[in-house]
Amino acid sequence: MTRAADETFQDIRDAVRALCAEFPAEYHRKVDEARGYPEDFVAALTKAGWMAALIPEAYGGSGLGLTEASVIMEEINRAGGNSGACHGQMYNMNTLIRHGSEAQRQHYLPKIASGELRLQSMAVTEPTTGTDTTKIKTTAVRRGDRYVINGQKVFISRIQHSDLMILLARTTPLAEVKKKSEGLSIFLVDVKEAMKSGMVIRPILNMVNHETNEVFFDELEIPADNLIGEEGQGFKYILTGLNAERTLIAAECIGDGYWFTDKVTGYAKERVVFGRPIGQNQGVQFPIAEAFIEIEAANLMRYEACRRYDAGLDCGAQANMAKYLAAKASWEAANACIQFHGGFGFACEYDVERKFRETRLYQVAPISTNLILSYVAEHILGLPRSF
Repeated sequence: MTRAADETFQDIRDAVRALCAEFPAEYHRKVDEARGYPEDFVAALTKAGWMAALIPEAYGGSGLGLTEASVIMEEINRAGGNSGACHGQMYNMNTLIRHGSEAQRQHYLPKIASGELRLQSMAVTEPTTGTDTTKIKTTAVRRGDRYVINGQKVFISRIQHSDLMILLARTTPLAEVKKKSEGLSIFLVDVKEAMKSGMVIRPILNMVNHETNEVFFDELEIPADNLIGEEGQGFKYILTGLNAERTLIAAECIGDGYWFTDKVTGYAKERVVFGRPIGQNQGVQFPIAEAFIEIEAANLMRYEACRRYDAGLDCGAQANMAKYLAAKASWEAANACIQFHGGFGFACEYDVERKFRETRLYQVAPISTNLILSYVAEHILGLPRSF
């Protein structure tokens, strides 16, 4: 299949595809069956430097932009893998790079670039607040040269496979701030140390092999030096990571979409029923073609979001729209793929059901499609706020 996207950053695509070829579908299938973590795959990505793509060269990274990072994530999913095992490091990195102190960057970034440390986890969501981030109840109180953390987070991914975690907590009570987005702060947490002194992790089993957890904080003390940026400005800082996250996940969905369309078109050409390939039937052709058109359109919005992000421009609208379009397109491609494979679509050996489950997540996370529609209605169209 010829696509304009194939001609973009071809050197990166070729290199990532070559690495992914060393981890074929059987590898990812076995990891999924065991509810495991693709440790060897993530280690190989790290060794090859792909997980340090966004780290400036001065700190041992490649100094690439979000655009290139999105291509890396797209290719992993397009090859049949799942970037959800490692994408956290990509978008979490930007919060530290853009808002961390020079001392923090000097201390952490070279170790992350080399693979000595992993920054795969971010703790924002809470059980009673969900997407209403300004209402979070986890608190961080300054006591001398320490902050004391109390509260609870939920759906915190990859923490068992991460050395560092970015944590959003309230440092000034909501009743004492002028704007509800004020009084929130970001901290860098040493996961292993925290687990010894007040942080408890409880895994949440779910329909996707996506390791996620509840996390509890009980008088957890962390050094005051672990504060990222200024106290009280964390909500603004976290948006840096969230816009990157939504854009990267859009790229992953685009990779999924191409995987599904490639898989189903190949099958539809070969599968003969009633004396003709099923792909000759318009009832099969049209849903696949429609999904492909939407993937291509989402791809354009992904690149626009990346362009604005890398240029330091506001990209909230583009990041949200890219994520919406790509998640919708990949889900439609997934439905067409599983439908036209018939019973084989549900057979694990075809990998369709695994990828089907994986891409379905992005209708819900990291932000639901309804919240994106609300954002566009209010912030772009100027309609009254609905909540």
